[in-house]
Amino acid sequence: MTVEIRACGPDEIGQAFMPIFHYFGAPAESGRVERLAALVSPERVHAAWEDGVPVGGAGSYSLEVAVPGARVPAAGVMGVGVLPTHRRQGVLTALMRAQLDEAHRRGEPLSVLWASEDTIYGRFGYGIASLSGQMDLDRTHAEFAEPAEPESRVRLVSDEEALALCADVYDRAHPELVGSVVRSEAWWRNRRFQTREGEPPLVKAVIELDGRPGAGGVSEGYVDVLEAIGDSPAATRGIWQFLLGIDWTASVRASILPVDHPLFLLLAHPRRMRFRIRDGLWTRLVDVGAALSARRYAAESEVVLEVRDDFCPWNEARYVLAAAEGEGKADRTTRPAEIALDVRELGSVYLGGFTFRRLGDAGRIEELAPGAIARADSLFRTDRAPWCPEIF
Repeated sequence: MTVEIRACGPDEIGQAFMPIFHYFGAPAESGRVERLAALVSPERVHAAWEDGVPVGGAGSYSLEVAVPGARVPAAGVMGVGVLPTHRRQGVLTALMRAQLDEAHRRGEPLSVLWASEDTIYGRFGYGIASLSGQMDLDRTHAEFAEPAEPESRVRLVSDEEALALCADVYDRAHPELVGSVVRSEAWWRNRRFQTREGEPPLVKAVIELDGRPGAGGVSEGYVDVLEAIGDSPAATRGIWQFLLGIDWTASVRASILPVDHPLFLLLAHPRRMRFRIRDGLWTRLVDVGAALSARRYAAESEVVLEVRDDFCPWNEARYVLAAAEGEGKADRTTRPAEIALDVRELGSVYLGGFTFRRLGDAGRIEELAPGAIARADSLFRTDRAPWCPEIF
């Protein structure tokens, strides 16, 4: 039988989600569909139809992602799934083909995702762009190396107050959180502050410095930190001092932290903190020239990159990337290539999460001109590790 891949109509979005829910083992409850439908338009959801029945689905949010010095439109892949009856039949590849072709037509330079399996998305040009840390700390070892009297006031807030205050803190912090996404009010309501039946309630707290909210935290039951973000180092220290000091709790856990989190330097016993690292955000340059030209750079230099891209062949070319006063421009060129790499590796260095040197050491890129890797790393260098604080 023939499988047809197409975008959904207004009344088909719920059907298209069903194969995705099945793949992830998630209940197909109506509330879940309604929350997703509030954040993604039907034309951004593709389904694989066989005899009028969806056998696969793929959707993407319309996002803006913080990159070094800028924000870039991106297709945020919300989920891709194929029924077990149709696996290994090219359905997933066809869905990714439709999704990336559509992102290219819309002019979105990037596509980003959290990978359900680490072996799937590399073949579609996605590279690991950031790492994510999972922390578990026994409260008996939670004291700071240099304890100080709190310089701030922490208070618990209602859902509606948290919506305004946490969003305000996040909006101020977001430009410096490379890898984070812009959040709308609908995003806050349907994703960050949403709980399902049977789950412990979310507790929201804000910390005020000089009378102004400077950090927000959301936690569950036994201090399972969903998110803790400050708009300054003092605010970040303050919110974590509060979270680690809550009485009648045995441990503090956080599932998504930056790998260069200040807790390593704040704690008196950092070795007691169990910290596991995994892949975080995966990035795919849909339009190489536009994506490279959109971010800012740390040095005045240039390098010629030869980019291979089997899945999106419109990207295959040599690009001269030249930067001055922070701004960069990537143009196609016939000059000799200095570094040869796949678009997947370009996704890994784009946010600053990995360096050209490390990719070269791993045999993932080829230096064709002496000193080219050093020049490329000077351009792409960032002060902080990229971090996406949520799985979407």
